[in-house]
Amino acid sequence: MNKVLPILAIESSAELCSAALLIKENNSFEKSFTGKHVHSEKLLTAVNSLFHQSGTSIKDIRSIAISVGPGSFTGLRIGMAMAKGLAFGANLPIIPVPTYDAFALQLSGEIENGDKFVIANSVNTEELYAAEFQKVRNSIVKLKDVYLIKKKDFHLDKFTDNKIFGNYLVEKSKKNTSSPYALFVAKWAYLFGKD
Repeated sequence: MNKVLPILAIESSAELCSAALLIKENNSFEKSFTGKHVHSEKLLTAVNSLFHQSGTSIKDIRSIAISVGPGSFTGLRIGMAMAKGLAFGANLPIIPVPTYDAFALQLSGEIENGDKFVIANSVNTEELYAAEFQKVRNSIVKLKDVYLIKKKDFHLDKFTDNKIFGNYLVEKSKKNTSSPYALFVAKWAYLFGKD
């Protein structure tokens, strides 16, 4: 008997506002919006849409997975408040999911075995959060946990053999995903969050 599925997952750590239902390993629904300051307007709408689309309700859910950062303080606060409210009202456990770990899981489909990669996202004009990973035998190994570093100290020549993901190196005119979709928050919770 599965103790965590179906999972309702919420991602609100960056401009991506995303919610997903992972009913079974290969049965899922997801609703996402992108934009600044959309979380408070769109997150509840996304969750309600998922329940309607899947024919389920909060009574069918066994756990709630929430992306816990690093990321936007306001976005994370909105997502966590919603998760806490739903979990409290329905007496459900919450599975905290490290945002960069779920993002690494999402990126694993684009990475070859043996490849190293870095997730680097701007925090402000002077700092960024980074984490380092490697794909080994079709799984992701964390080489260095999330760390805060001054942009001037983040030397790209150290990462010449690595792929770099996130928003740090993206031109302002281009869109780049800097956080995982909620489906990968749910998948991380399913694979690693049982305890």
